[in-house]
Amino acid sequence: MIKIVQCWDDGIVDDIRLCEILRTHGAKASFNLNPASHKAVRGQPTRYKDCKDVQRLARGELCSVYEGFTIANHTVSHPKPFEVSPETWRSEVFDGRKQLQDIFQQPVYGFAYPYGQHDAATAAVVAEAGHTYGRTCNNITPCYPVETPFRQPTDSHHMAVEFWDRYAQAKAAGAEIFYFWGHSYEFVTEEDWAAYTDKLIRFNADPDAVWADLPEIFPVTG
Repeated sequence: MIKIVQCWDDGIVDDIRLCEILRTHGAKASFNLNPASHKAVRGQPTRYKDCKDVQRLARGELCSVYEGFTIANHTVSHPKPFEVSPETWRSEVFDGRKQLQDIFQQPVYGFAYPYGQHDAATAAVVAEAGHTYGRTCNNITPCYPVETPFRQPTDSHHMAVEFWDRYAQAKAAGAEIFYFWGHSYEFVTEEDWAAYTDKLIRFNADPDAVWADLPEIFPVTG
């Protein structure tokens, strides 16, 4: 049996549709959020690939949109970890977790590094803040276990052309999990949405696959 885990970054309006699809197909997911990016009203649209507008959800929408899913910390304001001071990084990590716990009234144990930037020092802060893992943007198959969960790679971006090859590779290696990630704004066309839905259907049809949540993979200890 292989556990299928996925996470999505940045709290985008397109997550509303994504969550509906996940619920329809009984799939689990974690969402990595930046509390400072969610204001009283939806954020100003920004253009993605000159073909669609991208907006952040309003703070008042967060609990209903993500009901039933796991929330993880993506820092307060999404800075580049290597371009801020150690003091600022510490504040971004610690305060991000606290603010998300205040918003959702649930423990937040997961973390995703903005832009994937990480090293031993940034990872140490993530661990100290009370998280159980820190997700990078590195792709390695099998991706688990690794030397430290605070520099945890994934198997694949959700739109990688080699996605299913990586899944086959993970299964052939006897991997415990297959982990993929992305942003919902990357679904530009209806064909993109359909291709993602087909992924969920294909996983559901695989008798060797079971949906899992990241806290199941990285449980709280002590």
